[in-house]
Amino acid sequence: MAASMLVQRTAALCGTLKGASLSKAILPVHCRCGFVLQTASYNPKRLWLNLRDPYIPDKESNKTPEWQKTSRYDRKLFGRYGSASGIAPESLWPSSKELEKIIAEEKDWHPPLEVMLKNIEAREKEETEKRLAKEKLIAANMAKMPKMVEDWRREKREAKQKLKEEKERKAKQLAEAQERFGYKVDPRSPKFLEMVAEIEKEEKKKRKLLKRRQKEAQAAAPPVAAPPAAQP
Repeated sequence: MAASMLVQRTAALCGTLKGASLSKAILPVHCRCGFVLQTASYNPKRLWLNLRDPYIPDKESNKTPEWQKTSRYDRKLFGRYGSASGIAPESLWPSSKELEKIIAEEKDWHPPLEVMLKNIEAREKEETEKRLAKEKLIAANMAKMPKMVEDWRREKREAKQKLKEEKERKAKQLAEAQERFGYKVDPRSPKFLEMVAEIEKEEKKKRKLLKRRQKEAQAAAPPVAAPPAAQP
């Protein structure tokens, strides 16, 4: 009984395999239910290469494009047709100048580990120096901050006091003008401006006279005697 069942299952499996297309692959997949057959389609594209009569450009001809005369195109031909391209493999190696250029590019883009570590160390050192310099500048400015604040407050007080004195002087001038002319005078009127000019002229004379008297008083004052030298 068991043998007959095994024969039936084998025949069914052979029929399944015969019915499958030649362009399909049978892939075994394991699952919990048992062994399942899975088919996958694969249609590779044909590579159209004329290996019998390949196209080899004539480098001596003027009709051949310049890009087909380069060593890069020769490498492409050799990679596609191999020895049928008629290109010597040793001619495909880079020249001395090209090799130096390749080595220089590799050093720039892929430097050795020692160089990378030195670059990292130099960059970290530069960043540390910049940070310390910035911290030093901040500390110096913070040390100057109290004096700067005090100077700013003093300038504000002086400006406020100057503005107050200017208002008082202008109010005094307006009172004098009202007393002189007997009515309120516009501060922009020519009469008021002339009066202010006269007052300033008189004040200038008074200051000059006071300064001259102070000089005369200093000149008339007796000189201060020097203390006697101590005897040994």
